[in-house]
Amino acid sequence: MMLDIKSIKKLLNVYPDITKSSPYGDDIEVYYLNEEMFALLYKDLNPVQISLRCDRLLAMHLKDKYESVLNGKDLNPNKWITVILSGQLSIDEIRDLIRHSYEITKQLK
Repeated sequence: MMLDIKSIKKLLNVYPDITKSSPYGDDIEVYYLNEEMFALLYKDLNPVQISLRCDRLLAMHLKDKYESVLNGKDLNPNKWITVILSGQLSIDEIRDLIRHSYEITKQLK
């Protein structure tokens, strides 16, 4: 099932201490934890895409397994992935990747 923008925002907004802004333009919503980016939501793309922090080894595995998981868009490919929300990954997998990104970001401070 493809996730729409409203559904993905719900998944992102469940975490405490999150702020968001659009420093790169209205089409990219950036989610922060303690002033560190943990997610970038590309709202104007169809399907919607999201960039998330990710452990390097997990990222390699995901990119090998799914064609909808790519190197982080304009981000360090060793620390970020971009997921095309085409329905290839389940909502539970997307939720887990968002939580993973949040937890990595939480450890940065």
